Amino acid sequence: MTDAGASKAGAAARAMILPLALAQFIASYAATNMNVAISAIATDLGTTVAGVQTAITLFTLTMAALMIPGSKLTDIWGRKRCFMIGLAVYAVGGLLAALSQGLPLLIIGYSLLEGVGSALMIPPIYILVTVTFPDVTSRAKYFGVISGAGGLGAAAGPLIGGLVTSAISWRASFGLQVLVVLWIIWLARKITDPAQEGPRPRFDLAGAVLSAAGLFFVVLGLLQSRTYGFGKSRQDFTIGNTVVIPKGGISPVWLFVAIGALFLLWFFLYTRSAERKGRDVLLPLRLFRNKISNLGLGTQTVQWLILQGTFFTVSVYLQEVNHYNAIQTGLILTPATIGILAASAGADRFARRHPQRWLIIAGFLVTAAGMILLLVLVRAHAGIWRWIPGLLLFGIGIGDMLTASVNVVQSSFPDTDQGEISGLSRSVSNLGSSLGTALVGSALVAVKLPEGKPFAVALTMLLVIALIGLVLAVLIPRQSIEAGTTPSPGTETATRQPTP
Repeated sequence: MTDAGASKAGAAARAMILPLALAQFIASYAATNMNVAISAIATDLGTTVAGVQTAITLFTLTMAALMIPGSKLTDIWGRKRCFMIGLAVYAVGGLLAALSQGLPLLIIGYSLLEGVGSALMIPPIYILVTVTFPDVTSRAKYFGVISGAGGLGAAAGPLIGGLVTSAISWRASFGLQVLVVLWIIWLARKITDPAQEGPRPRFDLAGAVLSAAGLFFVVLGLLQSRTYGFGKSRQDFTIGNTVVIPKGGISPVWLFVAIGALFLLWFFLYTRSAERKGRDVLLPLRLFRNKISNLGLGTQTVQWLILQGTFFTVSVYLQEVNHYNAIQTGLILTPATIGILAASAGADRFARRHPQRWLIIAGFLVTAAGMILLLVLVRAHAGIWRWIPGLLLFGIGIGDMLTASVNVVQSSFPDTDQGEISGLSRSVSNLGSSLGTALVGSALVAVKLPEGKPFAVALTMLLVIALIGLVLAVLIPRQSIEAGTTPSPGTETATRQPTP
């Protein structure tokens, strides 16, 4: 390619990546910034803290339940169109939330419309990168940008949300989201969506309902663990005025998870029957027969679990033990944010020099080292310097392996399967995030030890889970996709180029 051609291609890539990265940033920001404004919103709307927490929970549930159906719609509507529709729905939701005078409109705008918008706009982000850039090294570069934006949004959400809420109002935080989304819509006009081959599939409504119901109840159950715990129920679980599970009985978490599991089993049985009849399905079962992808999905789940779990642990520790406010807490987490951004920025360089499998392994090792440093160095009311080494290493490790895991999963399938695998990938990431905060929240309440020890127990638990993720990474076959192209239909891996 000539210099002029390369320059033109680079400009086109940047024009596409900027709106995609901004969209990932705003979606991650929306998932974390609300927590610092709960009291302000409750007071302003004349509702309770529990009511606002319900709105936050419903946002998570809506996004998690609809991510796979939303991803499938990219094959029907087109990737760019689905992305633009998602942005528009999200903007309307943000505007309604900003103007809400009561909890019902906040739930409609934030919980439902922003949740639906996220489910429509997030899968196309990863699909467009995969189908536009055929080699894994290029994908690593742009997945790194997007992962960095997502990590920045998640980490900076409490800080930015706290600053905006303190300086102006919680409504301004939603207004800021609307302005950014409108900017993204304007930028996204230049996105080129590669033509899709073959006929448009039929939308599997029954499969969408079953999968959404299953994921809804599983995530709902995990979120309930902060109230009821995972073992014995910490309080009566009631429906209306009827005590369904008394205090001391089995936690209702498992009731919700069991309901979700039954719906998911129904979904798989229905899908298998539909495939045998030759009908279009929401999620082909052959996706689950790819060993490389399965292990990659496993590492993704663990990564998001320890990311959100550790951020939650550190945030609660700083606010309950050190008595920091949301802004101070966000500033302390800055080293982790810097680490995520630095590792994500070097994703393409790392991908040229090392196999993706090796990057995931190294990422877990560095992340575990950072968590160990936090356990060893941090004490109650410790100075900021004790936080920096552990959080920085943690961020570097997370940023390194998040990009590599996404690359491994997306690159394990041909373009024709990108709609399905992207939705599945985003769903397991959401599941991991929910499980991380659920496990940590339950541990912090359950462990009755002297000051600081519950947090050490929670962080140790997350460290053990990180080591489980390391084992999954080691099990990824050495011949996994590294620097070739997306596999052709019917294959599972691409040619691996020698590592320099």
